[in-house]
Amino acid sequence: MKPDFDPDYVFAHHEATAEQIVQHDKVHKAAKAFAEAILANVPQCGDRNTSLRLLRESAMMANAAIALRGRLM
Repeated sequence: MKPDFDPDYVFAHHEATAEQIVQHDKVHKAAKAFAEAILANVPQCGDRNTSLRLLRESAMMANAAIALRGRLM
């Protein structure tokens, strides 16, 4: 039975294709725009800090999905 999580695949270096670089850039651009909107419109508080942290995590996970070509196995 094949494991649901293949450490050899997940923790290997994956060279980005030209298409993936464009995809990474689009995710970064959108996340940056949202972060700027949060910083400009949300009062400084724990919720703002949490929203920025979660946005960072979300962008990182989206880029991981691109790098791993949509598979975790």
